[in-house]
Amino acid sequence: MSATLSPTWEISTDHAGSSYDQPVLVNRGTGEAYGPGDIVMLDPSHGFTQAAKAVRQLARMATLDAEGAALVARSVGSVPRR
Repeated sequence: MSATLSPTWEISTDHAGSSYDQPVLVNRGTGEAYGPGDIVMLDPSHGFTQAAKAVRQLARMATLDAEGAALVARSVGSVPRR
């Protein structure tokens, strides 16, 4: 299962980096996966941040269906408001 959060990022349980069905943040260009505690750079102008925080930020701007919202909730505990 996966959901697109932006043109560059998605959240997925299908990636090899996902374990025990835990969603990971995946860079769609490089295929690199990040767990909730990993440090990631969404964009050079924003610097580094924890992947869980990045998922929250991206989810606020994304249009998610019920499946995508469920992935975000499983990853960070809740779906952020827009």
